[in-house]
Amino acid sequence: MSSLSIQATDGTGRFDTLLVRPKSEPAGCVVLIQEIFGVNAAMRALSEWVADMGFIALCPDLFWRQEPNVDLDPDAGQAQWERAFALMNGFDQMKGLEDLAATIAAARALPGSNGKVGTMGFCLGGRMAWRTAVGTDAECHVSYYGVGIEGMLEDAPKIQRPLLMHIAERDKFVPPEAQSAILAGVKGHKHITAHVYPGVDHAFARMGGHAWDARAATIANGRTAEFLVKHLG
Repeated sequence: MSSLSIQATDGTGRFDTLLVRPKSEPAGCVVLIQEIFGVNAAMRALSEWVADMGFIALCPDLFWRQEPNVDLDPDAGQAQWERAFALMNGFDQMKGLEDLAATIAAARALPGSNGKVGTMGFCLGGRMAWRTAVGTDAECHVSYYGVGIEGMLEDAPKIQRPLLMHIAERDKFVPPEAQSAILAGVKGHKHITAHVYPGVDHAFARMGGHAWDARAATIANGRTAEFLVKHLG
């Protein structure tokens, strides 16, 4: 596990990106997109998991324009949540998309990369995975319980690379009417596959978290693994 410094394309500075390499290269790259809690223990564990699957994992610090290297614990009390929501509310998503595009470009150019890059995001990152599917040239995208996607469905026709969506049936941040709109909006789309996981809440795949559900997470992660292998080699 190391860190890569990437130049922002708008010239305003550089941002840190967690980098974890697999045992064997060349390999495809996966850009992991953080939740609202920054590049924290959960994102580090996910990066290691992705590397263990045989991919180069990169996890950029998306909140660097507000505060570099945010590392919050969602299970450590209300103060951590309040800080996380403040950072989310101050986050410029279009600048974040620029930073993700810069990370994708850096991933392609990394020694050991096979040139193929996918994105995988959680919560806020799940929303940003939709944005990367719309606005970048990455080979594939995975969205875990993305928030607010129901408000971006007009961009669905712009998605021309595979997108895998994992939706929690009891997600308190994506209520039933939002889920219905998302499912209707992507129905029949040749590049989008959406799965709903019954009886689970937002963040069901965050191991050790309050909403962790081993069965749903195992099924979702298995689908993700097959998807990444198919599209990234």
